[in-house]
Amino acid sequence: MHVSMIELKAALRRCFEATGYFVGNYEDAANMILWLEKHGLNGLAELQRALPYIDKDSDKPLSTVIYEDSTSAIIDSHGRSALNSIAASVDLAHAKALETGIATVTVHNCHNRMFILKALTDCGRRGISVAAYWQNGSQTVTEHTAAIKAGERYPSYSEATTSLSVNEDDKQALTIICSSRVDLTSSLQHSKGNRNARYISAEEIALNKEHSVDFGIDIDEALWADINRIGAGVLVENSERSRMGAGGR
Repeated sequence: MHVSMIELKAALRRCFEATGYFVGNYEDAANMILWLEKHGLNGLAELQRALPYIDKDSDKPLSTVIYEDSTSAIIDSHGRSALNSIAASVDLAHAKALETGIATVTVHNCHNRMFILKALTDCGRRGISVAAYWQNGSQTVTEHTAAIKAGERYPSYSEATTSLSVNEDDKQALTIICSSRVDLTSSLQHSKGNRNARYISAEEIALNKEHSVDFGIDIDEALWADINRIGAGVLVENSERSRMGAGGR
């Protein structure tokens, strides 16, 4: 089925609010998904994989800084989704890069890391170059990297299937490198160890946005129903609150 970006954003906000995301966090989560989808990077497919687990995030501890110095930090996200944890990690890398010129932040135990692209883009548009790298998979390992130059409007993205074995220490990990002095770029090589390498340039990502703005977004009917079913909890709560307020006058 076909929906407008405005309809989709409103439904996503309700969905995340109903699952216990804080004010501001549910806006960020909706924007991360919408950003990927409207730039041709399958945000709704990422959401479909995450949706069965998002209500469990509210039961997990908030992200914890387990090591920090002037140019680096290590963060444990405690199994949370990037939808409600990764933006703060990018902001920390950004702040350190402003102070020291370059910074590295490593995030562990974080799911759905593809959603970092919106936060990377915001960072680049603030005049700081940033790149991110992560791996996915327990049987076949895929590599992913994204980067944006300082002052640019769109990032590049690449992915590849590898012959790497799973490293438990790197599982659900992500590395962010941020610099106020060097323009960072990244792409996965067509090397002996990599198969099916795919690179999407910043220019291609910009063109994908133009298409989605003009034509809207296609969404699976079952996924649309799930988003609205979860979000209906907010409408019920607001309705009950309204009735209680009216009765108290």
